[in-house]
Amino acid sequence: MVEFKLPETRYAQSGDVSIAYQVMGDGPIDMILVPGVFSHIEFQHEMTGFTAFMRRLAAYARVVTFDKRGQGLSDRISGAPTLEERMDDVRAVMDAIGSKRAVVIGFSEGGCMSALFAATYPERVSHLVLIGCFARAADRSPDDVWQSRVDQIMTSFGNGEAIKTVAPSEAAKPGAIELFAKFERLSSSPGAFRTIMQLNRKIDVTAVLPTLQVPTLVLHSKTDIQVPVEMGRKLAAAIPKATLIEYPTGDHYVWLGDIEAKHGDIEEFVTGHRDGASAELDRVLATVLFTDIVDSTRSAAAMGDQRWRRKLDDHDQLAQQLVGRHRGNLVKSIGDGLLATFDGPGRAVRCRRGDRADRVWRIGRLLDKVSLQLGPQDIPPEYLV
Repeated sequence: MVEFKLPETRYAQSGDVSIAYQVMGDGPIDMILVPGVFSHIEFQHEMTGFTAFMRRLAAYARVVTFDKRGQGLSDRISGAPTLEERMDDVRAVMDAIGSKRAVVIGFSEGGCMSALFAATYPERVSHLVLIGCFARAADRSPDDVWQSRVDQIMTSFGNGEAIKTVAPSEAAKPGAIELFAKFERLSSSPGAFRTIMQLNRKIDVTAVLPTLQVPTLVLHSKTDIQVPVEMGRKLAAAIPKATLIEYPTGDHYVWLGDIEAKHGDIEEFVTGHRDGASAELDRVLATVLFTDIVDSTRSAAAMGDQRWRRKLDDHDQLAQQLVGRHRGNLVKSIGDGLLATFDGPGRAVRCRRGDRADRVWRIGRLLDKVSLQLGPQDIPPEYLV
C-alpha cells in the first residue's frame, strides 16, 4: 500500500494579496486548476471524489489547486476582483512553483478567466481545458430571472441547498447537504458571495475566444443543471479548432459522474495517450473498515433470537447512516459485522473515532463491543481496537 498524505497549503504573493495553493504530484507536466465560485483547497478534500480525481491527474503531472483572491484560504478583499486581477493570481502561483508553461484547466466561471489568461499569455499555456463553462454569463438567464435567483441563493446561502444544482447525484446521500453547507461557508461570506455573483454576471469573453491560439478541449455534461450543455456548445464553437466532448450523464462538478471517461479524455488531450492506470489507483485509494461483534454467539444465546435479531437490525441501520455520513460505501452486512470502504483512511478513522454522539463506536453500545480493523496498515495503532 502506497502511503498518501494530503498536500500542504502554501501561499504565493500576487501584489499585496496572498493566494493559497496546494501542489500534488511531481510529473513532467504542470497543471493549474482554476476553481469555480466555491473554493476551499483544504476542505475540498472532504468532498466525495475530489481527492481521487486529483490523485489521478497527479499520476502524470504536477497539479496545482488554488483559492482565488477573496475566497477560501486566500486573502479576503474589499469589493470583487476583476478577471484581470484573477489572471495575476494564476501567474503568481505559477511563478511561485517555478512553472514557465502549464496546462490550464478551468471549471465553471473559472473557465472564463482561464480563457482570458490563455489568450493574454499564450506562451505560458500549453493546453486549455474548459469544463462546465460558458462564454457569457448573461446567456444563462434573463435579468429578472437572474435577480430572483440571486435573492433565493442569498436567502439559503450556507445551508447547502446549492448542492441540488451543482451535485444533484450527491444531494440525497446522508450528510451531503450539511457537508456542502460548510463548504459554502468556508468559501466566502454571504456579502462577499453576493458581490462575486454580481461581478460574474458581467462576465463576457465572447470577443476573446476567437483569438485563442492554444489547443483547447471543452468538456460538458448533458445533464449539467447549473450550466446547460448548450452553453458549452456555444463556447466550443467560438474557439478555433476546439474539441468538444459531451457526456450523457454527470453533475456540474467535474470530479463526479463519468470519471473514467473524463480522465481518459483529459490525459489523451494533454499527453497523446490514455494510461488506463485507474485500477491500480483505485486499489491505492480504497480504505477498508471492518467491524466484528465480539462474543456474538454468547450474546445471541443470552438475549434470545428475537431480541438479538432486533439488535442486529439496529446495528445495520445505524451503520448505514454513519458510514454514509462519512461518504463511505457500505459494501455489505456480514451477520455480526459489516464491511465498508472509504476514499481514504482519514474518513474511515473519523467515522470510527470522532464525537461519541454519532460515530460508529455507538454500534458497540448496542452490542456490547465492536472489534475494528482498518487498512492501510500505516494508520496509527491507537486508532485501532
